[in-house]
Amino acid sequence: MYVKVRDHRSGYPPPMQAATIPAWIDDPREWPAFCRAEPQANRWEASLAVEGMVCAACALNVEQALREVPGVLTAEVGAASRRARVVWDARQVLPSRWMGAVAAAGYRAVPLTDTWELSARRSASRMALWRWLVAGLCMMQVMMYAYPAYVAPPGDITPDMQQLLRWAGWLLTLPLLLFSCGPFFAAAWRDLRQRRIGMDLPVALGIAITFAVSSAATFDPLGKFGQEVYFDSLAMFVFFLLTGRWLELRLRDRTAGALDALLARLPDGVDRLRADGQWEEIARRRIVVGDILRVRAGEAFAADGVIVDGQTQVDEALITGESHPLARKTGASVLAGSHNLSGTVLVRATATAAATRFAGIVRLMETAVLGKPRLVELADRLARPFLLAVLLAAAGACAFWWPRDPAHALMVAVAVLIVTCPCALSLATPAAMLAAAGTLARRGVLVRRLQAMQGAARIDTVFFDKTGTLTCDAMVLGETRVRAGADPAQALAMAAALARQSLHPASRSLVQAQDAVAAGPDAAWAARLVAETAGMGLSGFLQHGAQDWPGPLRLGSASWCGLPPDSEHELSVVHLADANGWLASFSLHEQLRPDAHATVQALRGLGIHVRLLSGDKPRAAALIATRLGIDDAHGACTPEFKLAQMQGLQQSGHAVAMVGDGLNDGPVLAAADASFAMGRAVPLAQAQADFIVQGGALLHIPQVIVLARKTMRVVRQNLAWAAGYNAVCVPLAVVGWLPAWLAGLGMAASSLLVVLNALRLARPID
Repeated sequence: MYVKVRDHRSGYPPPMQAATIPAWIDDPREWPAFCRAEPQANRWEASLAVEGMVCAACALNVEQALREVPGVLTAEVGAASRRARVVWDARQVLPSRWMGAVAAAGYRAVPLTDTWELSARRSASRMALWRWLVAGLCMMQVMMYAYPAYVAPPGDITPDMQQLLRWAGWLLTLPLLLFSCGPFFAAAWRDLRQRRIGMDLPVALGIAITFAVSSAATFDPLGKFGQEVYFDSLAMFVFFLLTGRWLELRLRDRTAGALDALLARLPDGVDRLRADGQWEEIARRRIVVGDILRVRAGEAFAADGVIVDGQTQVDEALITGESHPLARKTGASVLAGSHNLSGTVLVRATATAAATRFAGIVRLMETAVLGKPRLVELADRLARPFLLAVLLAAAGACAFWWPRDPAHALMVAVAVLIVTCPCALSLATPAAMLAAAGTLARRGVLVRRLQAMQGAARIDTVFFDKTGTLTCDAMVLGETRVRAGADPAQALAMAAALARQSLHPASRSLVQAQDAVAAGPDAAWAARLVAETAGMGLSGFLQHGAQDWPGPLRLGSASWCGLPPDSEHELSVVHLADANGWLASFSLHEQLRPDAHATVQALRGLGIHVRLLSGDKPRAAALIATRLGIDDAHGACTPEFKLAQMQGLQQSGHAVAMVGDGLNDGPVLAAADASFAMGRAVPLAQAQADFIVQGGALLHIPQVIVLARKTMRVVRQNLAWAAGYNAVCVPLAVVGWLPAWLAGLGMAASSLLVVLNALRLARPID
């Protein structure tokens, strides 16, 4: 059922009822609570939780129902995550229409907001637990009444006593049938009404047939089916099946819980400063840019913003991948979803709702959990034909045994129906990949496409971009040379005064170098009439207090400053010249990321060949490659050259990964078998990448590859187990050697083993 939420006085819509879709769902003012506007006019994207799904066939049913609604442009449903993404045109259809289509298909679409989703999960878990407890209690009582028939010598139990025990078993099976088995019968009836086959249909048929045969034996002990009752087998089967379903539900929530962890980080309400100076509590979605918010220690930031009062420590681990608390004081930026650890601060909101970095991460995670790898799509396509084959096999087994013993024939059919349910096959791949994606998300790596897990597991070559990937964004100052009689500190301060008027990377490096020096009289230089010539440098006048430096100054290349071409081949040099000629030269070099060398070595340890493809000068690329021990490096690479290099290796049978962060890396990122973009990459690079490394920790890349290889091993193990289980158990069920209760135990254990095996991937990465 839909959960209770706050009323309109707090900014939340009223609670949705289970049986109806309220009118407010079609109010465009309410859509930002569960939808995101796309760049195209009148197009919206909604994230939903779908209640009532139990298998891959259910996901296909919901997708089909949504796609048949005019105006729905895209619909994706994940069976393992039980989530859906719907893109629709607001000019053609309203949310109530496609939500109604989901309801007509027998399911319930719940807007995926943090309050509704998390409460719905808790409610579903509690109900599953109650059904399991009732089934366990009934099973124990039914087994107690069935026990004498197993241990008593022939003739020890009188017919009247035997009939009394049967009636006791029948009565104790009723609550199990009517309450604990409710989801199986509801799903089977829904599928029958829609003229389709789902995975609960064989289960419901098995339960119904077993109860009918046992009831016939109870009501008419001398009839055709009166030889034996199977209430104990029925109770055990249901209990084992519900045990598997409940544990599977808990484990699935754990393995796919990274998105929930993100959603749970945002507070429901926040304190906002009113115009009269008083504080008021409002719903998070009512925040607008410019609002002043009060965030206490232990609370999460509800919007991106800037601290206007106070200082604190913040935890940004899940947002940026930074594992250590970060100091934030007045004027510093904070991100929605990060946690305030130490002190109360006042924050001015600069981005809210879908515009926050947090919302972008959530969208990436939603895309990932809805993605269907090829193995999952294959399992989905096979699910319905397999279920039809199960029904035919059960009917055939029943027909074979019927002339000999009708009661035994029906129980053989029940065993076949139960043991061949393809739950384990459907869970084999998505359970493993979702577990791995959740583990990576907790480490600061976002998985945009689950399909990339298969590609990353096969990687034997990695292409690295240089600038911003292996190196930091800015260069650092090395040696400073000045003309005779000049002061190096003063020369740096003068160069920085000019450089502050430019956004060129070399200029920013000089400014950072100057800012790192303790403030003194040399820092008081002021620039005026500064002009920048693209590709050459800056020119302007400098003033120190009331004293002007004689004549104009130039900062930039050698030719710009009237000098012969640079002879240095390893370092970039920026020159400073005045009216008297050369004044100073500043050698700048690229700074490697702290973990760049360790990353290259880790990849080599995995048997992976590392190559460097850079758009920078060949000499600069060669220098970085030498420092990292990379043998194969190319500079002055165009996007076309990078793409051709990758495609050439792929055509030779190699699996290639690309790591980059620039606009020119977009084509090669899209073509790679697996691609990585750094957390601060340009949007196009992130849009083409399979993995986004938050915080720029390069060591996450070999960790991803190791986990991907482990994931595919787990997937192969799961598929082998599911196939082997059916290969062994189906013949046993057909020949009548597998009782219904043991078939139920095998089916539950099969699904549970698949999920438990996948859960190994949720362990922390070393």
